[in-house]
Amino acid sequence: MEGFYIAIAIVVAAYLIADGLKNFGNPSSTSMMEMLDGEDGHELVKESEVHHFLGISKEDAHHLVQDHPEIPHIRINQTVYYPKAALRNWLTSIGE
Repeated sequence: MEGFYIAIAIVVAAYLIADGLKNFGNPSSTSMMEMLDGEDGHELVKESEVHHFLGISKEDAHHLVQDHPEIPHIRINQTVYYPKAALRNWLTSIGE
């Protein structure tokens, strides 16, 4: 009976690995905006972390912020934050 459980575990593991690797070399078919969607209406992103949210390098994020001072942001105690929903809307508006 012990061999049966091991066999089931191997089958389940193989399924999960195959499912995870299904799109490994193939980028997601969803757009960047669909990936950014979520339940984060009032969440803020620190300036030092905005590159993670945008999915770009720190250097590119720095240049984007410098070149576009109109990006929605707030400053609290000398720290800049970007509201996720407003940033997402701004990105959508410049893409049109």
